[in-house]
Amino acid sequence: QVQLVESGGGLVQPGGSLRLSCAVSVSSFRHYEMGWYRQAPGKERELVASVSAGGSLYYADSVQGRFTISRDNGKSAVYLQMNNLKPEDTGVYYCSFANHLATTWMPASWGQGTQVTVSS
Repeated sequence: QVQLVESGGGLVQPGGSLRLSCAVSVSSFRHYEMGWYRQAPGKERELVASVSAGGSLYYADSVQGRFTISRDNGKSAVYLQMNNLKPEDTGVYYCSFANHLATTWMPASWGQGTQVTVSS
């Protein structure tokens, strides 16, 4: 059974930073592409960043240059460093499996998510 537990969200002012963490319970974690997704109020959930099993990185245009995704296979964890946050980054952030080349694909497993609010 897959378990995904996100943490690290909060309220931050525009221009601020947050670091999200995700603990993943799954066998052979190192073999999976992992991603961070965002669901803004009234919008669909979208993939904002992913890291492949081999370490290749993908970023949505909206976060390129501001967000950095990383993984620690020894800890079965995924991280998202978010800098220069903007109000439009507000939403619930989830980590899960990813396939950034399949634009309509969504994973079946989700955690509870962590709320990020960017506001002055």
